[in-house]
Amino acid sequence: MMVTVNYAGALIGFLLGFGFGIGCALAVMYSIYMGGYRAAVKDSVADMPPERLVKAREKALAGRR
Repeated sequence: MMVTVNYAGALIGFLLGFGFGIGCALAVMYSIYMGGYRAAVKDSVADMPPERLVKAREKALAGRR
């Protein structure tokens, strides 16, 4: 008696799980870039930086001393 094992379901589940996992991670990284990082870069090169950025720089520099 020979038993055959069908791995198609496991293979499909693995590929879908891996695909959705990577896709969700990329979506999160993209939303961070679009929402926060890009705005921070824009503020850092502005002629007149926002008051919040100036305070954060002062705080960061004070922590180094």
